[in-house]
Amino acid sequence: MYRIIQKRNYLFALSLALLVPGMIGWWLWGLRLGIDFTGGTVMTVVIPSAPTPEEVKTALSATAFGNAVIERADKDEYLLRLPQLSNEQHASLNATLTSAFTDATELAFETVGPTIGRELKQRAVVAVVTVLVAIILYITWAFRKVSSGPVPSWVYGLSAFVALLHDVFMVVGVFAILGHVFKLEVNSLFVTALLTVLGFSVHDTIVVFDRIRERLRLSAARTFEDVVNESLNQTLVRSLNTSITTLLVLVALFIFGGSSIRFFVLALIIGITLGTYSSIFVASPLLVVYERLRSRP
Repeated sequence: MYRIIQKRNYLFALSLALLVPGMIGWWLWGLRLGIDFTGGTVMTVVIPSAPTPEEVKTALSATAFGNAVIERADKDEYLLRLPQLSNEQHASLNATLTSAFTDATELAFETVGPTIGRELKQRAVVAVVTVLVAIILYITWAFRKVSSGPVPSWVYGLSAFVALLHDVFMVVGVFAILGHVFKLEVNSLFVTALLTVLGFSVHDTIVVFDRIRERLRLSAARTFEDVVNESLNQTLVRSLNTSITTLLVLVALFIFGGSSIRFFVLALIIGITLGTYSSIFVASPLLVVYERLRSRP
């Protein structure tokens, strides 16, 4: 049997070591927000002749679109980022591109007004906070019958809440660093990925907590630390198998899927990996920490 709980201080130190760089990156650079949250226009263009982004920029420099930010998304695929465009400006941009590059073809066009962008940003924050609060209330209610044990039900909810914050902050921190280094933007799909990660992570946590609840009834004479450690060992293989099979699918999507969902899938890969880790190595050890503090004279 693995002595997981007995090594909780090392696990907490590992979590802190992984969390701090991302939090520093978030504080220094913040998230690089996409047009979903800031407003503007993103046009995806395919140019088989594969000019450099600088050549595309030069072709637009003498026009009203000279302020466009050009990024290469693939070998012959380019993202053009501009302020919000009207239909007439959109048509003019297309004409300018096909005049400069006869093989240029528009692949996608997306425009969002600044007001809608602000509303989406506010709703995204509200959605994440609402889910976190709902989860802690649900777990507190679901484990209400263990309140007579060594740890009250609200501590189960609070431990799950801390583990979920651990996952959210780590994913956000990673994307803050990726945004600074690789100019990676987050959009509404990123929020969807965060909410999916929260659901997956709390599912794993509840499975572990439920096993702890069962073992408490059957192992009244054993210490709470031993019960938690035994429960973790009994659910470890199941949690890892569930996560690995999910990650195999996500990795395949990341490699072979389109560029439009690639970073959404990346957020899921990072989040589900962290969610599995936190369910085993963060949430459950926190229960033991509380029990130890409570039992001190």
